Amino acid sequence: MSDAATLRKQLKIKTGSAKRLYKEHRMYEKEVEQLKVKLDKFVADNAEEWDVKNTRRMIEESSKMITDSATRLGAVMQELRDLVLAAEHIPELEEDEELVKARETMEEVSV
Repeated sequence: MSDAATLRKQLKIKTGSAKRLYKEHRMYEKEVEQLKVKLDKFVADNAEEWDVKNTRRMIEESSKMITDSATRLGAVMQELRDLVLAAEHIPELEEDEELVKARETMEEVSV
């Protein structure tokens, strides 16, 4: 395989990984928000202690996953940036579809 074909393939893989990890990261953030609302409701309604403790434990686990997914997303984004920079130096990839998608993903995820 040529360098351009290998780079194109890697761009596609890393772009997909970045999108998936970004989606996962957002999902955990939403989950924590929902669990906090649920916890507040339990506390306001004087729910059983087990429900309150379990909800707090779930919030803690989801918060750990936010940190983990952010770390993994950061690593993939750095790899994607490096690939985009390398691809920009190959004339046949200047307007390649995978390079365009990679740039769009970088913009979307950095928001």
